[in-house]
Amino acid sequence: MGKGAVVKFNSRKKAITWMTDRLLLDEARKAAKKAYAPYSRFKVGAAVLAADGRIFFGCNVENASYGLSMCAERNAVAKAVSEGARDFEAIAVCADTTGPVTPCGACRQVLSEFSPSMRVIMAGRSGKARTAALDRLLPESFGPGYLRKRAKKRIGPKKHAGKR
Repeated sequence: MGKGAVVKFNSRKKAITWMTDRLLLDEARKAAKKAYAPYSRFKVGAAVLAADGRIFFGCNVENASYGLSMCAERNAVAKAVSEGARDFEAIAVCADTTGPVTPCGACRQVLSEFSPSMRVIMAGRSGKARTAALDRLLPESFGPGYLRKRAKKRIGPKKHAGKR
């Protein structure tokens, strides 16, 4: 969309969502520029919108021991949680790819821990974005509910019958 273009919406909510998504994508692009990706050269940025209106940013941080690398989405969530945010409305993810970049499986699982149906806005360098609900990207996810059920059944160590 060029400068000076007129955008019409049939509801105030849709207009606000569109503007919010654009803001989050802009912030994710800025965060991607700060990424530390000397090995893959695949720079990713993320911006997560907390329910209280705050926006937290993250970029990927690689490590020579690849398994210790951190994705942009998880870094943004960690920053948000460290500041007291636990409920999220949306996250934007941006990379220098031809099409929209999606969060990896580990990031989807971490995001689902806090807000399983949050909006995920994904974009690449073209600026064309794709939006999906997180529960569509990670259907039937494992969540805290499974652990609560288990914790109620068993409290403390199992007792062994008989002698050892």
